[in-house]
Amino acid sequence: MIVDFALYRDGRRTAAPADFSDALDLARAEGNAFLWVGLHEPTEDELSLVTSEFALHPLAVEDAVKAHQRPKLEVYTGSLFVVLKPVVYDDAADTVTTGELMLFLGDSFVVTVRHGEGSPLAGVRARLEEDPELLRRGPTAVLYAVGDAVADQYTEVAARLQDDLDELETEVFAPLGADNRNIAMRIYGFKRQVVEFRRATVPLADPVARLAGAPLPFVDDSARPFFRDVGDHLARANEAVEALDRLLTDILSAHLAQMGVQQNDDMRKISAWAAMAAVPTMIAGIYGMNFAHMPELRQPWGYPAALLLMGGVVLGLHRWFKRRGWL
Repeated sequence: MIVDFALYRDGRRTAAPADFSDALDLARAEGNAFLWVGLHEPTEDELSLVTSEFALHPLAVEDAVKAHQRPKLEVYTGSLFVVLKPVVYDDAADTVTTGELMLFLGDSFVVTVRHGEGSPLAGVRARLEEDPELLRRGPTAVLYAVGDAVADQYTEVAARLQDDLDELETEVFAPLGADNRNIAMRIYGFKRQVVEFRRATVPLADPVARLAGAPLPFVDDSARPFFRDVGDHLARANEAVEALDRLLTDILSAHLAQMGVQQNDDMRKISAWAAMAAVPTMIAGIYGMNFAHMPELRQPWGYPAALLLMGGVVLGLHRWFKRRGWL
């Protein structure tokens, strides 16, 4: 569906003809104007009208309809196609969700296609309309503002994930009496979120570098410093993601080592109690063999002596295991 459709003249929103073709002809005729069309999860039929009016490349249109694309930048005849993956943090579930945002840039037009939630487009359009000086740069200003907003989202989400990781780290290194049964599952779940985050941030580095480097069609050359700034924000986000991934790996290794130590400690305790139980069992077994000639069988002090022997050996073993830290 078409979310918004506007004509901008000299950095300000103005009335536009209802027909795309007429509006685009007007923007091209004036020279200092451009058309911005915003779409949300369009079908092939809904996008076909925009495709025919703006002469978009069919391969890019197919990507825009089907979504599930990696961040990329493609140059086609008549348009520039850019794919971004916005990332949002769900406070209720403490999880990361990703969407998709596609931009078609051409001669005096920009078409944005949004899939999923978390798109910053509404806020970007509002901020740009409050900054006519930036909006005068045309479609390049829209591309820069959207890229900058997405990179800022990455930084914010990385900070939220760092807070969650700090809490998880505290639980992992809590005293052994704490409940650690589901921590490994939580670490793996956290790692999957970081992997999903990396799929959005890491591939975007190359398109941003191209925008900040060599000249590209339909991109204002004077905007390269702005895209370098976006690249700096993206680099910080990527560094944060890499740090999260390394810390998660270290925490998982530490947790598995901790569980191994705890299991060894449990085995020592079980072995110690088994050794203490074996001594009276052995003594009772010897005196229960019912041979005719066994020492102390006829003595009145034989039974209490056997009990004292059992208790003494068990007590000695208990004190010895205690000193060695087995109990």
